[in-house]
Amino acid sequence: MYKWILAFIGFYIFRFPGFFIGMFIGHQIDKNNFTKLGNSIKKEFELNLLALASILIKSDGEVSKQELQFVRNYFISIYGQYRANILFKEFNTNIDKKNISAKQICNFFLKRTTYGTRLQLIHFLFNIAKADGSISKAEIEKLLEFTQLLNISLADFESIKAMFFKSSDSDYKILEVDKNCSNEDLKKAYRELAKKHHPDKVQNLGDVYVKAAKEKFSKIQAAYENIKKQRGI
Repeated sequence: MYKWILAFIGFYIFRFPGFFIGMFIGHQIDKNNFTKLGNSIKKEFELNLLALASILIKSDGEVSKQELQFVRNYFISIYGQYRANILFKEFNTNIDKKNISAKQICNFFLKRTTYGTRLQLIHFLFNIAKADGSISKAEIEKLLEFTQLLNISLADFESIKAMFFKSSDSDYKILEVDKNCSNEDLKKAYRELAKKHHPDKVQNLGDVYVKAAKEKFSKIQAAYENIKKQRGI
C-alpha cells in the first residue's frame, strides 16, 4: 500500500526519479509491516497452543512436572530461553487466568490452519500427555474432544493414538486399515497417509514443527514396513 502512495508523491515532486525512490521506500515500509503482522499471528498461534496444552495437562486433575517441562523445552527450542520466558509470562498474565474454553481455542486454529497442521497439533498434544510416562483416560477423552472441535476425523485420531499405544494391531491402526485388508488396499492407505502427514504440510510453521512431523511420518513408514515384512511383500 505505502509503496504506491509514496511512489505517486515522489512522482508529483521529482517526476520519474521520485517515483522509483518513493516506491522503494514504500516497499520497505510495507515489508516491515508485513513482518510485524506475521510475528503477531505466530505469537497468537503459540499462545493459543499453550492454552490448549494447559487444558490438557490439567484434565486428569494432576499437573505433571514432566508434562510442564516438555512444553517449556518445546518453546525454548523455538525461541530460546529469553523469548520463551516472555511468552510464558504473557500467557500466565493475560491468558491462563481468563479460562478460555477449548472450543474458542480450537475455533482459532480452525480458521487459520490447514488440516495437516491440525493433525500435527494433536500429535504434539499426545507427546505432552505421554511426557510423564503414561496417558490417562481423562487425557484421552480430552484429546478426543480437541480432535472433534478441530474437525479431525476419528480415523486420523485413532491413527495418531496408535503411535503411542503399542498392540498387536497398532501398525494397522496407524495405517487406518483392517488386519484383513488386501495388499493393494494397504499400499493405497499408506500412500494416502504419507501424503496427508508429509512434513511439507507444516513447513510454514518452522523447523521444530517440521522435525516433529518427520518423527510422526517415520512412525507411519515403520508401521508400513512392519506389515510388509509380516506379509512377505
